[in-house]
Amino acid sequence: MEPLHGQHTADDPVSVRLTVRTPDRMRELGRALAGLLLPGDLVLLSGELGAGKTTLTRGLGEGLGVRGAVTSPTFVIARVHPSLSGGPALVHVDAYRLGGGLDEMEDLDLDVSLPESVVVVEWGEGKVEELSEARLQVVISRTLGETGQHGTGTDADAESAVDDVREVTVTGIGPRWVNQDLSPLGG
Repeated sequence: MEPLHGQHTADDPVSVRLTVRTPDRMRELGRALAGLLLPGDLVLLSGELGAGKTTLTRGLGEGLGVRGAVTSPTFVIARVHPSLSGGPALVHVDAYRLGGGLDEMEDLDLDVSLPESVVVVEWGEGKVEELSEARLQVVISRTLGETGQHGTGTDADAESAVDDVREVTVTGIGPRWVNQDLSPLGG
């Protein structure tokens, strides 16, 4: 983990960069992230297909204690997972197939769900930022040319280890995240 420290304002976001080596660690990151989230939080997930956005969201759902299996909502666009423990519901949105901005997403009533829920939007960059003055931006990138600490040393193991490694940057944007400590995400 590589936290970026210092005094922050709403115009100066707080960020943390992490190396995530396995899908299980991505789920753990989601569980850790859930511990920082409150009702009304908006989380935007960015990354190529297969980067781990849904795996991270699955961990978020586990951490929030919500009902139902968290799977990719690509074909239904959005799924609501109610809390089993009195906490916020998880609204999981996949905006991949939506070409427009917030206007196209109005039918989902995300603005109605946001105050009492945690809303996670995959592929939401450039589409839903107007929902809230504050958001958590999570960018997941594959790391090429780096191998993990596991495997037997065969070419197949090395390729698998490289395929699993992700660089994750979590950035808090807006007043909700000013001086928020993101270091719990690292371990």
